[in-house]
Amino acid sequence: MRIVILGSGGVGGYFGGRLAAAGADVIFVARGAQLAALRSNGLTIVSSRGNVHLAPVRTAQSIAEIETADLVMICVKLWDTETVARSLVPIAQRGAAIVSFQNGVQKDDLLRKYLPADAVMGGVCYIAATISEPGVIGHTGSIQRLVFGEYGGRRSARGEAFLQACLKAGIDAELSDGIETPIWEKFVFLVGFSGTTARFGAPIGPIREDPEKRALLLEAMREVVSVGRARGVPLRPEFAQERLAFCDTLPAQTTSSMHVDLQRGKPLELPWLSGAVVDFGAELGIATPANAAIVAALTPYVHGRQ
Repeated sequence: MRIVILGSGGVGGYFGGRLAAAGADVIFVARGAQLAALRSNGLTIVSSRGNVHLAPVRTAQSIAEIETADLVMICVKLWDTETVARSLVPIAQRGAAIVSFQNGVQKDDLLRKYLPADAVMGGVCYIAATISEPGVIGHTGSIQRLVFGEYGGRRSARGEAFLQACLKAGIDAELSDGIETPIWEKFVFLVGFSGTTARFGAPIGPIREDPEKRALLLEAMREVVSVGRARGVPLRPEFAQERLAFCDTLPAQTTSSMHVDLQRGKPLELPWLSGAVVDFGAELGIATPANAAIVAALTPYVHGRQ
């Protein structure tokens, strides 16, 4: 199975590296220092699930350099989604499946504006991984999970093939027959987790131990459940409390990619996380004060250091 990793940072580098190490035909699309490092030194993964070093690895600077693929994993930041969607039109028309493992719940609607609807699969990932230095992916904790599936719930040969490739690579993977729900379930967690770790500039440990910060984390997630249920997503009313209990199981040093981006002076995915919740709430007449507070605190940094 030929798999293209579009965005070879923490998520793409980790899962692409695992797939390549297990024998999948993987091409990493990267740029800048990451591309240079992959071409000169290969890819290294440092993880409690086992370290990996791959040299050489197949790379490209642009998706336009790749004629065909069975599946493209989109792992770029959300602000690049529209540009990426336009670039994927030729390879999707040649039969590639497109599955986004980006954050948020609006990504696939945007992809379908440019790509054939039947080319787009739904996907969600669970991992804490970042680029430690060019060519090196650092994985925090032990969670490394992919959930994906066809919209409409049908089983497909491409979904089954990708599942087998992931399992062979030792990735915790699931082929879902109702992919919209796990995408929203992650959104519940991610809005609270990313919003509070970035807002307070701290990993999850100090946040869950402080009563006021913990309350904001829970309320931000409750607001996502409320807007999701109002939009017809079958989220359980108590789901936010369950995600808070999950937060209590994470290593204390676990933090979000948005917190890391804030520290590094990079743009933030805020408009598609807490910002999206505030927008959904305004459309539906649902108050979202916790997420509004997170948006207000982080908006000055949303474009990164200028």
